[in-house]
Amino acid sequence: MMNPSLKNLCKVIPGTIIDGKWHHNRYTIIKELGFGANGIVYLARHNDAQVALKMSDNGMSVTSEVNVLKSFAKVQGSALGPCLLDVDDWERPGKKVSFYVMEFIKGPDLLTFLQQKGADWTGIMILQLLADLQLLHESGWVFGDLKPDNLIVTGPPARIRCIDVGGTTMQGRSIKEFTEFFDRGYWGLGSRKAEPGYDLFAVGMIMVNTAYPGRFTKKSGGINEIMAKVRQSRDLQYYESIIQKALTGKYRAAKEMRQEILGLHQPGSPHGSHTRRPVRPAGQSSQAGPALGANKTRVRYNKRKKKSSVLETVTIILVISLLYFIYIYSQIT
Repeated sequence: MMNPSLKNLCKVIPGTIIDGKWHHNRYTIIKELGFGANGIVYLARHNDAQVALKMSDNGMSVTSEVNVLKSFAKVQGSALGPCLLDVDDWERPGKKVSFYVMEFIKGPDLLTFLQQKGADWTGIMILQLLADLQLLHESGWVFGDLKPDNLIVTGPPARIRCIDVGGTTMQGRSIKEFTEFFDRGYWGLGSRKAEPGYDLFAVGMIMVNTAYPGRFTKKSGGINEIMAKVRQSRDLQYYESIIQKALTGKYRAAKEMRQEILGLHQPGSPHGSHTRRPVRPAGQSSQAGPALGANKTRVRYNKRKKKSSVLETVTIILVISLLYFIYIYSQIT
């Protein structure tokens, strides 16, 4: 929970002009987007473009989050967090407020997106998330406060993006921020040490959250309570073994969990007879039957075409032979 005095200090109304002390950029506040333990995020306008501006009176917190965003920018092939645009201070009467400006990522949060598209998209989006987490972990960071609220889906094509890097922590340290439902310490299933398994536990709980959008209150805690909820959901039953491994720390890396989800949809999988359609890259048809029928039709067409070509060739040879015979006969007579 954010310190009330900090929230009051950083609280501004729409239309407020934020003047950067050092870089002299001006930002017009449009509305509040959200707040956390270390500051408030606003939607703002700068040179006719929308940006996200986070302000805090904790300069060290701003520095830490800026360093995270800079680290994200060095991770090649990933769209982990928003792009960093500016870092500055804003002087209010008697107070200095630090702020940084980042790309405004527009789109629905993960749960809203899945409610619109359907449960078949869960696997696709989790695969994207795990690919990004693998890169993040390889760079020495753990996201920490990983939850659907911090995951925005942009597009088309649909692309998951991580926002609010305030909880991102260097591996080996204690998690800085967390949300109880997605925290393994809350459920008694591990420590709050920043390591890949902490994020993967959260991924498992995000999958659970897709079936229980309102979440549920812990009673006794432990793996049995969560897995009982998993087994009550037909959509989650498909991923039951993967969720259990994620919640009990069986995966050493995000790529292992990702590989198992991909393997779940391969021919010969024990779940092959399940009614859920296989996970496919966006844009690829999921209608295997019609595609297979089209291939058979194409084969039959090629066979007929080949047979027709042979008959046509034979006919031409016969005609030419007949004409040649007539020519020879006419010369003799």
